[in-house]
Amino acid sequence: MQRDARFPQAENVRLSENGDSVIIIDQTQLPGAVKYLELRTDVDFYDAILKLKVRGAPAIGICAAFGYYIMARRIAEADPVCGYEEFCRRLQDRKEYLNSSRPTAVNLSWALNRMEETLRNHEEASLQEILEILEEEAIAIQQEDIEMCRKISEYGLSLLKDGDGILTHCNAGPLATSVYGTGLGPLMLGREQGMNFHVYSDETRPLLQGARLTSYELQKAGIDVTLICDNMASLVMKNGWIQACLVGCDRVAMNGDVANKIGTSGVAILAKYYGIPFYVLGPVSTIDRTCSTGADIPIELRKPEEIKEMFYEKPMALSEVKCYNPAFDVTDHELITAIITDRGICRPPYTQSLAAIFEVETPNRSVE
Repeated sequence: MQRDARFPQAENVRLSENGDSVIIIDQTQLPGAVKYLELRTDVDFYDAILKLKVRGAPAIGICAAFGYYIMARRIAEADPVCGYEEFCRRLQDRKEYLNSSRPTAVNLSWALNRMEETLRNHEEASLQEILEILEEEAIAIQQEDIEMCRKISEYGLSLLKDGDGILTHCNAGPLATSVYGTGLGPLMLGREQGMNFHVYSDETRPLLQGARLTSYELQKAGIDVTLICDNMASLVMKNGWIQACLVGCDRVAMNGDVANKIGTSGVAILAKYYGIPFYVLGPVSTIDRTCSTGADIPIELRKPEEIKEMFYEKPMALSEVKCYNPAFDVTDHELITAIITDRGICRPPYTQSLAAIFEVETPNRSVE
């Protein structure tokens, strides 16, 4: 299938030219090296998502959608006369395996479920036709994300002024999405339009996405960026250097509670104290309509070695010291000024505005 010429080719996740693999930028190698990986098997995709070679909720969803298509193609190539129900059963097994790679970002299950629904809607099609339909659907998911990021960026930029100081946490730029990004999207778009911002990028423990990825993306985009440790956010706010906080999200509950990289909730608390707007940016696909509050969001726990050893020449703690290493925390809805989506800007009360966002057919207004 030919891609829609209106959409630029994303660099971080893309289908190979012959369509038999997915090529990703290995984000674990940045900023020191830009290396590409080719994913061909269900194990390849699982490993890439689990080990954060591909990361960021939208990018994970895009990669998973392409992965679903690749897994379907491999099943068909191994057994060209496979019956429809057997084909679905084998693909279901691989889908569940891939879905177990990371539990918090809802885009993973959302994309896989959308691909499975597409499969189930074409029971009468031939195996070759099904493969073509699944490829089209995976490409559509990515192209929709590119368009959604543009809209999120436009809405977000409407809340900023030229010269603003911005604090961000974790990474929500093109690497984590498609082109503009979510949390960084307004800054990228503003820069295109000649606006200037000064961004303070939290390093973001324990995996340093802010240091390794956000500062890298902003620097490459020509945006004035200063890297700070997480525990410096309070000081830069107190100094009056921050006019807004912009963060992405991995899951949004229907009451407005938001899961994002660990440390986000602390930034929101500080912003509330200093009277600084705290904005969460993400596509509607990140809103989990089955999730009532943040208490319903599963929080991924990662290995202690990421804290004690990963970025050090020698271990920085005794081997017997226990570690608590959650990958995410949940920011209470009362701390969030607005949730900016591709369908508009949601404001409190979020139980009303988030519900209303699904009724917006034409995304050209704010949802109050």
